[in-house]
Amino acid sequence: MRTLLSIPLNMLLLFFYNLIIFLSSPENYIPDSVVASFSIPSSGATLTITWNILFVLIGIAILYIEILKSTRATFQALLDHVLSLCVFVVFLVELLIVREMGSATFLILTLLSLVDVIAGFTVSLSTARRDITIEG
Repeated sequence: MRTLLSIPLNMLLLFFYNLIIFLSSPENYIPDSVVASFSIPSSGATLTITWNILFVLIGIAILYIEILKSTRATFQALLDHVLSLCVFVVFLVELLIVREMGSATFLILTLLSLVDVIAGFTVSLSTARRDITIEG
């Protein structure tokens, strides 16, 4: 069970974004379709949430959870960092090579994955530095 907790949630985000992109056609481009629409009482404006915006919002929430997971100082945290780095590499390769991934939304998701990797290693290193005790 603990090994399952090491699976980066960004991998699920990457999988579902790929699924949405490759299921859509040029005539019916799913990422631009509206998921929800809300009326804002103060201004009367309508807030429209598309799939692209929803993926960015979910990515930000996942980033918070991943940073929280990186505060563990165990082998699972190290495995989590390595897997997060692999997921970032897949994001980057798809951004550079796959034509359908050349969008601002996917660029933001790639940068969120990069921040996850950097923050995870930073938190782990700073936690490990505090755990060192030297006995005289």
